[in-house]
Amino acid sequence: MIGSEGYPNWVSRLPDMVTELGGISDEVVKNAYDEIINQGRVSLTTGESLFLHADLIDVMLLGHAIKQSRYDSEVYFNSNLHVNTTNICVLACRFCAFRRSPRAADAYALSVQEYLDRIRPYSSRIDEVHSVGGLHPEWDVHYYAELISSAKEKYPHLSMKCLTAVEIKHLSQISGIKISDVLSILIDAGLTSLPGGGAEILDDDVRKVICNGKESSDEYLLIHRTAHLLGLPTNSTMLFGTIETAAQRIKHLDKIRKLQDDTGGFQCFVPYPFLPDRTRLPQAQHSTGNETLRTIAISRIILDNVPHIKAYRMNIGDNLASLALNAGADDVDGTVGHEEIMHEAGSQTSVEDDLDRLSRLIEDAGGIPVRRSTTYDHFVIHRRRPPSDDDKWVSLPVADMV
Repeated sequence: MIGSEGYPNWVSRLPDMVTELGGISDEVVKNAYDEIINQGRVSLTTGESLFLHADLIDVMLLGHAIKQSRYDSEVYFNSNLHVNTTNICVLACRFCAFRRSPRAADAYALSVQEYLDRIRPYSSRIDEVHSVGGLHPEWDVHYYAELISSAKEKYPHLSMKCLTAVEIKHLSQISGIKISDVLSILIDAGLTSLPGGGAEILDDDVRKVICNGKESSDEYLLIHRTAHLLGLPTNSTMLFGTIETAAQRIKHLDKIRKLQDDTGGFQCFVPYPFLPDRTRLPQAQHSTGNETLRTIAISRIILDNVPHIKAYRMNIGDNLASLALNAGADDVDGTVGHEEIMHEAGSQTSVEDDLDRLSRLIEDAGGIPVRRSTTYDHFVIHRRRPPSDDDKWVSLPVADMV
């Protein structure tokens, strides 16, 4: 396996990979390629042109060539479970279909025992719990520390990837302590990493419309910077297809790239489109499949210093995710087991995929399935068992050659 960062000399491998994939005809994409080869980085002006003027096939080709230059055909995934702790939230973001008021009939807030009960049926076959949720008006940092430490005590093999930046900000406010102290308490409890959710678009003019009251762009970046300085790796995301422009998407990518230059703490970038069902954002532009693939490819092209780009199946679906594996993505998240936030917004993606079915998706896209740890520091090639109608399949003897 190639490892968490990929080939360090991936830029020198890129020309042969572009040629192998058929070459680039589009002038904008050629310019982006030349900037990578000569400067090591694509400019913001060229990045915006990739959104507005470039041929989609060539954009995808360059994204895929960069991915192949870094990781060959390896595609990463893990065996994880999403446990959403509560849908009660003090905010009311216009794009969110998950949030409930405390008095709503379907509002819920998991106790520590209920949290453990959610994990128990999956505990023997997963290696990560991914927990995010609403901003509960009463839970402070010590409640979340108890959730995490209780899970680690009962299931010590599990990585705990929990709490988005806005949740960390909320815990700082409700607990009356600094962001760094919140993170330190959670790290001591067993927190492994932060997910990247809540970035939306890192432009405050957009945020005032789609998620007014959440953390500002600068606050999001500061929370992740603080986590990195404490040795806590994180992911980052981009929610596109609401009201943002191409220039604002590129500005978002550039802010992630600059922070990564400083800290090196981002493991993975996760671009995903707005899902319009059951939300309150009628002016949203709504991303097409082509636009989603373009955005994933451009994310790979622009973010030269972020190791991994994820095709988030829970949002874009398995079919589009398989195409994204040929457009710059090298990760498909995991088996998930249970998920509510994207499904409340309209996702139809199965949450019942086992390792073999997920590996088949990767193989059908031309990839080599590699099971990874949460922090991309342990890798095992996953070899599917042969297909069978039941669990009593046995291999037949091979006849002697005549």
